[in-house]
Amino acid sequence: MGRQIVCPQCRQDGAVRVEAHSPRELIASLLWMVPFQCQRCDHRFLARRKSLRSASQVTERREYMRIPVRLSLSFSGGRVRGEGTVLDMSLGGCIIQSKAHVRIDDIFYLEIILAKDEPPVEAAAIVRSVSTRGIAFKFLRRAQEDKRLTAFIQARSRSASLDPLKVA
Repeated sequence: MGRQIVCPQCRQDGAVRVEAHSPRELIASLLWMVPFQCQRCDHRFLARRKSLRSASQVTERREYMRIPVRLSLSFSGGRVRGEGTVLDMSLGGCIIQSKAHVRIDDIFYLEIILAKDEPPVEAAAIVRSVSTRGIAFKFLRRAQEDKRLTAFIQARSRSASLDPLKVA
């Protein structure tokens, strides 16, 4: 996966390279600096590019790293109710498998079961895409506002970076 980038603000690893948005970031990219965004605290910062090879690497378009999971959930919105399995999750959203028929831009109330003995995590989300892989939801309210969900994702992302086979 390459070197781990440490966020200068929260001092945690796992920042991902993102597209340059500001003139400052565009100019910095000419000087061997590239923009990164921390997965934990959202801080954007510039870091030195190690080699020409890293310049040609694809910039991560996702705002948050996806964590493979296998969790049960139920959802409801309008006249649609459904159940499914969360396949991957990030602080920005999740992808689920479900037999329910939904449309892009439908808004749902999700209840995700993180552990059997705990109440489900509740989140409002909008359908971003529907494909053979599943239904992609984007959380409307930042998932970081839910401390249990944030802790769950961060714990999984740390274990994934230590041992990629141990994730799901």
